[in-house]
Amino acid sequence: TGMPPDFVSFSASGGVHITSSGAHSRLRPEAVESLYYLHEATGDSRYREQGYAIFKAMMRSAKVGSAYATIRDVRSQVRHRDELPSWFFAETMKYFYLLFAPRGTVDLSKFVFNTQAHPLRVFQGP
Repeated sequence: TGMPPDFVSFSASGGVHITSSGAHSRLRPEAVESLYYLHEATGDSRYREQGYAIFKAMMRSAKVGSAYATIRDVRSQVRHRDELPSWFFAETMKYFYLLFAPRGTVDLSKFVFNTQAHPLRVFQGP
């Protein structure tokens, strides 16, 4: 499907494997969030390209009618679950926006994101 699974396992030889227990996708933000931070830190366009590949896969695989749905197994033909987690719009789509926005749209020396991807101003002290 091109979608990232909810989790993977790493082998001692350096390989990455999608396990049966982690092959689903609940449209979590962590992969896109990581790409956003990597792009902000390095300016390397490959992180945007990887994010765009995930975005296209999500639009192709998770879109159902006028909404989105989670995916049972990213390794096989798309089968959806009848659910749309609240974080999909609140976090996942926000990180896609930030990834594709001009670098520095949010000044990361002045703001941090909480676990719900809300920007909070860094306290500078008195």
